[in-house]
Amino acid sequence: MDCLFCRIVAGEIAARTLYEDDQLLAFHDIGPQAPVHFLVIPKRHIASLDRLTEADRPLAGHLLYTAQRLAMEQGCAEGFRLVMNCNDLGGQTVQHIHMHVLGQRQLHWPPG
Repeated sequence: MDCLFCRIVAGEIAARTLYEDDQLLAFHDIGPQAPVHFLVIPKRHIASLDRLTEADRPLAGHLLYTAQRLAMEQGCAEGFRLVMNCNDLGGQTVQHIHMHVLGQRQLHWPPG
């Protein structure tokens, strides 16, 4: 298995797990860019956001809902940012869809 996130889901690589259910895994980013920075990923491998299908709509909604709920639990009630990069030009470095959740510091626009 070449996918880093699939290996984390399989337990082959350790992660600081924040949340897990039958569809999703959330864990702290190893190179945080904010006091709160974690990732939410589907356990099923989907290479990038542009690979979602109509059948993935419930999963996409669950991903978004879980990200905001965890952000609140991590103390980000005053605001947070959700980031999903798509493919190389969009800044995606791991080819498994994932949502970055960043909070507890002022985030500027444009992001860079």
